[in-house]
Amino acid sequence: MNRRASYAWLALALLVALIALGVVRTLGARKAQQEAVAQASAAKAQTIVELAAGDVVKAQVRELAQGLPISGSLKAVNSALVKARAAGELQGLAVREGDTVKAGQVIARVDATEYNARVRQAQQQADAAKAQIDIAQRQWDNNKALVDQGFISKTALDTSMNNLAAAQANHKAALAAVEVARKTLDDTVLRAPISGIVSQRLAQPGERVAVEARVIEIVDLSRLELEAALSPADSVDVRVGQEALLQIEGGSRPVRARVSRINPSAQAGSRSVLAYLAIADPSGLRQGLFAQGTLGTGRTSALAVPLSAVRTDKPAPYVQTVENNQIAHKPVELGARGEAGKEIMVAVNGLAAGAVVVQGNIGPLREGTAVRFTAAAAAKGPSP
Repeated sequence: MNRRASYAWLALALLVALIALGVVRTLGARKAQQEAVAQASAAKAQTIVELAAGDVVKAQVRELAQGLPISGSLKAVNSALVKARAAGELQGLAVREGDTVKAGQVIARVDATEYNARVRQAQQQADAAKAQIDIAQRQWDNNKALVDQGFISKTALDTSMNNLAAAQANHKAALAAVEVARKTLDDTVLRAPISGIVSQRLAQPGERVAVEARVIEIVDLSRLELEAALSPADSVDVRVGQEALLQIEGGSRPVRARVSRINPSAQAGSRSVLAYLAIADPSGLRQGLFAQGTLGTGRTSALAVPLSAVRTDKPAPYVQTVENNQIAHKPVELGARGEAGKEIMVAVNGLAAGAVVVQGNIGPLREGTAVRFTAAAAAKGPSP
């Protein structure tokens, strides 16, 4: 009995020793893990980011060219719609879209058979009225001689004089009718009012056209302009003579334009204001192409940084600066935007002039991260 009790106590002591050994090993492993994590954190905190000279820019006072985004379609300053001024069969229409025409060139004709007959009719009526004048004139001359000799009363002379005046009035009316008929005959010939290129052909030869029927449209591509719709707020800053740089749909080269005039009235409904920008070099451009660009509205000087350097992943915008070889996040208040050189800049408040700002292409860096410049950058120093 005593021997069994001894074995039991021995087994219990061995179990307790094994448990104690496991606890010690577990605590040792946890401590080693904590030390490894601490060492990794320390190593991460001591990571140094290398920057090149082009990775930073100095905040300094820059002259910003402020602009207004604009867009619209190109339109010809001079265009004309040739319409039929006399009804009839259309003849001789040979020009098509893309053909060049000169001012005064005959475009087409309307069958003039009926109108020639009307001219002859009016002329014959005028000749008949002229014959009536001759008859009335002879009657008046005879009556005047008889009155002078005392054979008839003066009343008969007055009647003949009135008949002569009526015949003369009828003749003048007949001559006016001749002029109207000739004018209608001239209207059967359709001529180009301006020089340009045919953009639309709206009728076909042999077709019977009515008065005011559209036949062709002509556009003069030597002068093009952009019709831009501006909001009421934006239109306040737009002035005649301001210049813009446009990108034309399908084109690779930028095109310069200048504000030539501004509509004095706002458009009904949209309340937008139309501004017209004359294209400086319209060669190779077409009416109806879409254009967009920036209209320069003024210049201002302010402490500015590149717009791409401003970060917005926090509640307030900020920039990443380098201070004492460490990254610092500086909240900034944004101001006017504009172009400086070929870069979009923004005015900022909250930075000191000469502050070294990290460019936007670097990405976010944690505040307090150690930085150092490459050998070339350190020799030259951070430059904008």
